[in-house]
Amino acid sequence: MTRPMPRPAPRFTCRLAETADDLVAAQRLRYSVFVRELGAGGPLVDHVTKREADRFDPFCDHLLLFDDLRPEDDRVVGVYRLLREDGARDAGGFYSEGEYDLAPLFEGRRRLLELGRSCLHRDYRGGMAMMHLWAALSDYVQDHGIEVLFGTASFHGTDTAALAAPLSVLHHRHLAPEPLRVRARPPNGIAMDVITEAAIDRAAAMRAVPALIKAYLRLGGFVGLGAWVDLAFNTTDVCLVLDTANMNLRQRDLYTRDRP
Repeated sequence: MTRPMPRPAPRFTCRLAETADDLVAAQRLRYSVFVRELGAGGPLVDHVTKREADRFDPFCDHLLLFDDLRPEDDRVVGVYRLLREDGARDAGGFYSEGEYDLAPLFEGRRRLLELGRSCLHRDYRGGMAMMHLWAALSDYVQDHGIEVLFGTASFHGTDTAALAAPLSVLHHRHLAPEPLRVRARPPNGIAMDVITEAAIDRAAAMRAVPALIKAYLRLGGFVGLGAWVDLAFNTTDVCLVLDTANMNLRQRDLYTRDRP
């Protein structure tokens, strides 16, 4: 029996979106992941052009990961949306402010960067793709003198009872210190500490935490107080905050080892 030829290893490149076509490619990948796979909705989901967009997109930088071995019109396989303070002023605020009170971050008067809409094509998860995105993000952070990274990250689904254990372990073990402790806003903000720490099977709870959230925690990140139930996106969100001055250096080197 003839065996199928192995797929060639990806040839990754990473850069910021430069053209309208680049942004469309990012929005189409977001549609594929957030809408088709995860069931997100909302007023700006375009099912005709298959794009997921919102009002913040024009004010952001969009970090794109390409596999140059794919067809030319289908090379974007990873996306990160980056919103700095000047862009947020023009946009009327950060995206996360719709879910969290960010007052502690503003009071610190440090350079902020909001991370959002992070996703990978389903064929590139669990490998080196995210490492390449993180290495490029590290360059961006250094180039702009960013001091605090933050943004919402999601659990799939809005059944908060089913998420009680992982949300509780994040609250008990990874709650941000007061200077970084953003708080979930009503009416969709919910308490995360619904199970006492002693009653949690910590290993099982952490297995239920999405890989991206665990990556931030390994770098030294924290979660804000409370989760936020996003009914339109079919997710339960936590707000992650990372002080670049206190990053776990060993873990940082893993994500930035491709830097010269």
